[in-house]
Amino acid sequence: MLAVRQLTELGVPRGVLRHRLATGRWVMRTEHVLSTTTGELDRHQQMWLGVLHAGNGALVGGLTAGEVHGLRNWHRDDVTVLVRDEWAFEPVPGIAFFRTRRPLGALAFSRNPWRCTPPVCQLEPAVLLWAGYEGSVRAGQGLLAAVVQQRLTEPERLRRWIARLRPLRRAREFRRVLVDIEGGAQSAAELDVRRMCRTFALPLPRRQRPRRDRDGRWRFTDCEWLLPDGRTVVLEVDGAFHLEFEQYAADVRRQRRLTTTSTIVVRCTSIELRDAPASLAQDLAALGVVRSCA
Repeated sequence: MLAVRQLTELGVPRGVLRHRLATGRWVMRTEHVLSTTTGELDRHQQMWLGVLHAGNGALVGGLTAGEVHGLRNWHRDDVTVLVRDEWAFEPVPGIAFFRTRRPLGALAFSRNPWRCTPPVCQLEPAVLLWAGYEGSVRAGQGLLAAVVQQRLTEPERLRRWIARLRPLRRAREFRRVLVDIEGGAQSAAELDVRRMCRTFALPLPRRQRPRRDRDGRWRFTDCEWLLPDGRTVVLEVDGAFHLEFEQYAADVRRQRRLTTTSTIVVRCTSIELRDAPASLAQDLAALGVVRSCA
Protein backbone atom coordinates (compact mmCIF):
# COMPACT_ATOMS: atom_id res chain seq x y z
CA MET A 1 0.00 0.00 0.00
CA LEU A 2 1.45 3.37 -1.03
CA ALA A 3 0.31 6.96 -0.99
CA VAL A 4 0.84 8.87 -4.23
CA ARG A 5 2.70 11.51 -2.24
CA GLN A 6 5.18 8.83 -1.11
CA LEU A 7 5.97 7.92 -4.72
CA THR A 8 6.51 11.59 -5.47
CA GLU A 9 8.88 11.92 -2.50
CA LEU A 10 10.79 8.85 -3.69
CA GLY A 11 11.19 10.37 -7.15
CA VAL A 12 9.10 7.78 -9.01
CA PRO A 13 8.19 9.33 -12.40
CA ARG A 14 4.51 9.91 -13.10
CA GLY A 15 4.91 7.92 -16.32
CA VAL A 16 5.87 4.81 -14.35
CA LEU A 17 2.82 5.24 -12.14
CA ARG A 18 0.48 5.66 -15.11
CA HIS A 19 2.00 2.65 -16.94
CA ARG A 20 1.67 0.26 -14.00
CA LEU A 21 -1.90 1.36 -13.37
CA ALA A 22 -2.82 1.04 -17.04
CA THR A 23 -1.36 -2.47 -17.26
CA GLY A 24 -3.20 -3.58 -14.11
CA ARG A 25 -0.06 -4.28 -12.08
CA TRP A 26 -1.03 -1.58 -9.58
CA VAL A 27 -4.52 -0.53 -8.50
CA MET A 28 -5.76 2.90 -7.37
CA ARG A 29 -7.75 2.29 -4.18
CA THR A 30 -8.61 5.93 -3.47
CA GLU A 31 -7.67 9.26 -5.03
CA HIS A 32 -4.52 9.27 -2.84
CA VAL A 33 -3.63 5.61 -2.24
CA LEU A 34 -2.71 2.68 -4.47
CA SER A 35 -1.78 -0.95 -3.93
CA THR A 36 0.98 -2.85 -5.69
CA THR A 37 -1.21 -5.96 -5.51
CA THR A 38 -4.55 -6.68 -7.13
CA GLY A 39 -7.58 -8.38 -5.67
CA GLU A 40 -9.40 -7.84 -2.40
CA LEU A 41 -7.51 -6.09 0.38
CA ASP A 42 -6.75 -7.99 3.57
CA ARG A 43 -7.28 -6.52 7.02
CA HIS A 44 -3.82 -4.97 7.37
CA GLN A 45 -4.07 -3.44 3.90
CA GLN A 46 -7.42 -1.90 4.87
CA MET A 47 -5.77 -0.33 7.90
CA TRP A 48 -2.96 1.06 5.75
CA LEU A 49 -5.54 2.35 3.25
CA GLY A 50 -7.29 4.43 5.92
CA VAL A 51 -4.08 5.78 7.48
CA LEU A 52 -2.42 6.64 4.17
CA HIS A 53 -5.57 8.22 2.75
CA ALA A 54 -5.96 10.52 5.76
CA GLY A 55 -2.24 11.16 6.22
CA ASN A 56 -1.10 13.90 8.59
CA GLY A 57 -0.29 11.55 11.50
CA ALA A 58 -3.47 9.46 11.31
CA LEU A 59 -3.64 6.38 13.55
CA VAL A 60 -5.58 3.14 13.59
CA GLY A 61 -7.98 3.61 16.50
CA GLY A 62 -11.16 2.38 18.17
CA LEU A 63 -11.97 -1.32 18.12
CA THR A 64 -9.56 -1.79 15.21
CA ALA A 65 -6.69 -0.66 17.45
CA GLY A 66 -8.04 -2.99 20.12
CA GLU A 67 -7.90 -5.81 17.55
CA VAL A 68 -4.25 -5.01 16.81
CA HIS A 69 -3.47 -5.08 20.54
CA GLY A 70 -5.10 -8.51 20.87
CA LEU A 71 -8.73 -7.74 21.77
CA ARG A 72 -11.01 -10.69 21.06
CA ASN A 73 -14.74 -10.94 20.30
CA TRP A 74 -15.24 -7.22 19.46
CA HIS A 75 -14.64 -7.33 15.72
CA ARG A 76 -16.24 -4.74 13.43
CA ASP A 77 -15.90 -4.85 9.65
CA ASP A 78 -15.18 -1.12 9.34
CA VAL A 79 -11.64 0.05 10.10
CA THR A 80 -11.50 2.99 12.52
CA VAL A 81 -8.89 5.68 11.89
CA LEU A 82 -8.19 8.61 14.21
CA VAL A 83 -7.61 11.90 12.38
CA ARG A 84 -7.06 15.53 13.30
CA ASP A 85 -10.31 17.41 13.69
CA GLU A 86 -9.51 20.13 11.15
CA TRP A 87 -8.15 17.83 8.43
CA ALA A 88 -10.27 17.60 5.25
CA PHE A 89 -10.31 14.61 2.88
CA GLU A 90 -12.74 12.44 0.97
CA PRO A 91 -14.63 9.58 2.71
CA VAL A 92 -13.63 5.98 1.97
CA PRO A 93 -16.06 3.03 2.03
CA GLY A 94 -15.23 0.64 4.88
CA ILE A 95 -13.20 3.25 6.79
CA ALA A 96 -14.68 5.09 9.78
CA PHE A 97 -12.75 8.31 10.39
CA PHE A 98 -12.91 9.53 14.00
CA ARG A 99 -12.00 13.19 14.39
CA THR A 100 -10.27 14.40 17.54
CA ARG A 101 -8.66 17.63 18.74
CA ARG A 102 -6.20 15.66 20.86
CA PRO A 103 -2.60 15.53 19.55
CA LEU A 104 -2.27 12.26 17.64
CA GLY A 105 1.42 11.94 18.46
CA ALA A 106 0.62 11.67 22.17
CA LEU A 107 -1.84 8.84 21.46
CA ALA A 108 0.44 6.79 19.19
CA PHE A 109 1.85 3.47 20.31
CA SER A 110 5.58 4.11 20.03
CA ARG A 111 6.78 0.49 20.38
CA ASN A 112 4.87 -1.04 17.49
CA PRO A 113 5.95 -4.73 17.42
CA TRP A 114 3.53 -5.85 14.69
CA ARG A 115 5.13 -6.44 11.34
CA CYS A 116 3.52 -4.50 8.48
CA THR A 117 1.03 -2.85 10.85
CA PRO A 118 0.38 0.88 10.32
CA PRO A 119 0.71 3.52 13.07
CA VAL A 120 -1.71 2.51 15.81
CA CYS A 121 -3.22 4.26 18.83
CA GLN A 122 -2.36 3.03 22.30
CA LEU A 123 -4.95 0.61 23.65
CA GLU A 124 -6.29 2.70 26.54
CA PRO A 125 -7.12 5.92 24.64
CA ALA A 126 -8.42 3.87 21.70
CA VAL A 127 -11.01 2.00 23.78
CA LEU A 128 -11.90 5.01 25.95
CA LEU A 129 -12.59 7.24 22.96
CA TRP A 130 -14.67 4.50 21.33
CA ALA A 131 -16.61 3.88 24.54
CA GLY A 132 -17.17 7.60 25.07
CA TYR A 133 -18.87 8.11 21.73
CA GLU A 134 -20.47 4.71 21.09
CA GLY A 135 -24.27 4.95 21.00
CA SER A 136 -24.71 2.32 23.73
CA VAL A 137 -23.34 3.23 27.16
CA ARG A 138 -23.55 -0.42 28.15
CA ALA A 139 -21.43 -1.49 25.16
CA GLY A 140 -18.77 1.00 26.21
CA GLN A 141 -18.78 -0.34 29.76
CA GLY A 142 -18.61 -3.89 28.43
CA LEU A 143 -15.57 -2.98 26.34
CA LEU A 144 -13.71 -1.63 29.38
CA ALA A 145 -14.54 -4.83 31.24
CA ALA A 146 -13.35 -6.91 28.27
CA VAL A 147 -9.90 -5.30 27.95
CA VAL A 148 -9.29 -5.85 31.67
CA GLN A 149 -10.68 -9.39 31.61
CA GLN A 150 -8.45 -10.27 28.66
CA ARG A 151 -5.47 -8.84 30.58
CA LEU A 152 -4.66 -6.26 27.93
CA THR A 153 -4.59 -3.46 30.50
CA GLU A 154 -5.42 -2.65 34.12
CA PRO A 155 -8.09 -0.41 35.72
CA GLU A 156 -5.46 2.00 37.05
CA ARG A 157 -4.00 2.57 33.58
CA LEU A 158 -7.50 3.30 32.27
CA ARG A 159 -8.04 5.79 35.10
CA ARG A 160 -4.82 7.61 34.24
CA TRP A 161 -5.89 7.88 30.61
CA ILE A 162 -9.34 9.15 31.60
CA ALA A 163 -7.54 12.04 33.31
CA ARG A 164 -5.21 12.60 30.33
CA LEU A 165 -8.10 12.66 27.85
CA ARG A 166 -10.05 15.27 29.81
CA PRO A 167 -12.62 16.34 28.81
CA LEU A 168 -13.78 12.81 28.01
CA ARG A 169 -17.44 12.04 27.42
CA ARG A 170 -18.89 9.66 30.06
CA ALA A 171 -15.74 9.94 32.22
CA ARG A 172 -17.78 9.83 35.43
CA GLU A 173 -19.56 6.62 34.38
CA PHE A 174 -16.24 5.06 33.40
CA ARG A 175 -14.64 5.81 36.76
CA ARG A 176 -17.64 4.30 38.51
CA VAL A 177 -17.67 1.15 36.39
CA LEU A 178 -13.91 0.67 36.87
CA VAL A 179 -14.58 0.22 40.58
CA ASP A 180 -16.86 -2.71 39.72
CA ILE A 181 -14.36 -4.10 37.23
CA GLU A 182 -11.61 -3.91 39.82
CA GLY A 183 -13.88 -5.82 42.17
CA GLY A 184 -13.96 -8.71 39.73
CA ALA A 185 -16.83 -8.03 37.30
CA GLN A 186 -15.56 -9.20 33.93
CA SER A 187 -18.46 -8.65 31.55
CA ALA A 188 -21.32 -6.24 30.93
CA ALA A 189 -23.75 -8.79 32.42
CA GLU A 190 -21.71 -9.10 35.60
CA LEU A 191 -21.64 -5.33 35.91
CA ASP A 192 -25.43 -5.32 35.56
CA VAL A 193 -25.75 -7.95 38.31
CA ARG A 194 -23.64 -5.86 40.67
CA ARG A 195 -25.67 -2.77 39.79
CA MET A 196 -28.94 -4.63 40.47
CA CYS A 197 -27.66 -5.86 43.84
CA ARG A 198 -26.62 -2.37 44.92
CA THR A 199 -29.88 -0.79 43.75
CA PHE A 200 -32.19 -3.34 45.40
CA ALA A 201 -30.11 -4.10 48.50
CA LEU A 202 -29.27 -7.69 47.58
CA PRO A 203 -25.98 -9.23 48.70
CA LEU A 204 -23.35 -9.59 45.99
CA PRO A 205 -23.29 -13.16 44.62
CA ARG A 206 -20.42 -15.55 44.37
CA ARG A 207 -19.38 -15.75 40.72
CA GLN A 208 -18.07 -18.45 38.41
CA ARG A 209 -18.40 -21.19 41.02
CA PRO A 210 -17.45 -24.73 39.92
CA ARG A 211 -20.21 -27.32 40.28
CA ARG A 212 -20.32 -30.96 39.17
CA ASP A 213 -23.58 -31.85 37.42
CA ARG A 214 -25.30 -35.25 37.50
CA ASP A 215 -23.22 -36.39 34.50
CA GLY A 216 -20.04 -35.71 36.47
CA ARG A 217 -19.03 -32.70 34.33
CA TRP A 218 -17.70 -29.56 35.95
CA ARG A 219 -19.78 -26.45 35.24
CA PHE A 220 -19.12 -22.84 36.19
CA THR A 221 -22.20 -20.93 37.28
CA ASP A 222 -22.69 -17.21 36.64
CA CYS A 223 -23.97 -16.15 40.09
CA GLU A 224 -24.75 -17.95 43.35
CA TRP A 225 -26.37 -16.92 46.64
CA LEU A 226 -26.19 -19.16 49.72
CA LEU A 227 -29.53 -19.06 51.58
CA PRO A 228 -29.90 -19.11 55.39
CA ASP A 229 -31.41 -22.62 55.25
CA GLY A 230 -28.37 -24.04 53.44
CA ARG A 231 -29.85 -24.10 49.95
CA THR A 232 -28.25 -22.25 47.04
CA VAL A 233 -29.89 -20.05 44.41
CA VAL A 234 -28.02 -20.06 41.08
CA LEU A 235 -28.68 -17.35 38.48
CA GLU A 236 -27.62 -18.00 34.89
CA VAL A 237 -27.60 -14.96 32.58
CA ASP A 238 -28.37 -15.73 28.92
CA GLY A 239 -26.92 -13.50 26.23
CA ALA A 240 -28.21 -13.20 22.68
CA PHE A 241 -26.40 -16.32 21.47
CA HIS A 242 -28.37 -18.38 23.98
CA LEU A 243 -31.45 -17.82 21.80
CA GLU A 244 -30.05 -20.07 19.09
CA PHE A 245 -31.85 -23.41 19.14
CA GLU A 246 -28.86 -25.67 19.84
CA GLN A 247 -27.51 -23.39 22.55
CA TYR A 248 -30.96 -23.04 24.10
CA ALA A 249 -31.36 -26.82 24.23
CA ALA A 250 -27.92 -27.19 25.83
CA ASP A 251 -28.80 -24.54 28.43
CA VAL A 252 -32.03 -26.33 29.33
CA ARG A 253 -30.14 -29.59 29.88
CA ARG A 254 -27.47 -27.77 31.90
CA GLN A 255 -30.13 -26.18 34.13
CA ARG A 256 -31.87 -29.51 34.69
CA ARG A 257 -28.67 -31.36 35.56
CA LEU A 258 -27.46 -28.68 37.96
CA THR A 259 -30.77 -28.51 39.83
CA THR A 260 -30.98 -30.56 43.04
CA THR A 261 -33.11 -30.49 46.18
CA SER A 262 -30.63 -28.00 47.62
CA THR A 263 -29.74 -26.04 44.47
CA ILE A 264 -32.31 -23.82 42.73
CA VAL A 265 -31.25 -22.81 39.21
CA VAL A 266 -33.06 -19.88 37.59
CA ARG A 267 -32.32 -18.02 34.37
CA CYS A 268 -32.76 -14.54 32.98
CA THR A 269 -31.79 -12.78 29.77
CA SER A 270 -29.16 -10.07 29.65
CA ILE A 271 -31.86 -7.74 28.29
CA GLU A 272 -34.12 -8.39 31.28
CA LEU A 273 -31.19 -7.90 33.65
CA ARG A 274 -30.43 -4.56 32.05
CA ASP A 275 -33.96 -3.24 31.45
CA ALA A 276 -36.09 -4.84 34.18
CA PRO A 277 -33.80 -5.47 37.17
CA ALA A 278 -36.55 -4.71 39.71
CA SER A 279 -38.60 -7.71 38.60
CA LEU A 280 -35.56 -10.00 38.71
CA ALA A 281 -34.54 -8.73 42.15
CA GLN A 282 -38.08 -9.35 43.42
CA ASP A 283 -38.00 -12.94 42.13
CA LEU A 284 -34.63 -13.59 43.76
CA ALA A 285 -35.90 -12.22 47.06
CA ALA A 286 -38.99 -14.47 46.79
CA LEU A 287 -36.67 -17.48 46.44
CA GLY A 288 -34.98 -16.57 49.69
CA VAL A 289 -32.10 -14.25 48.76
CA VAL A 290 -32.11 -12.04 51.85
CA ARG A 291 -32.10 -8.31 51.25
CA SER A 292 -29.25 -6.52 52.99
CA CYS A 293 -31.66 -4.14 54.76
CA ALA A 294 -33.74 -6.99 56.23
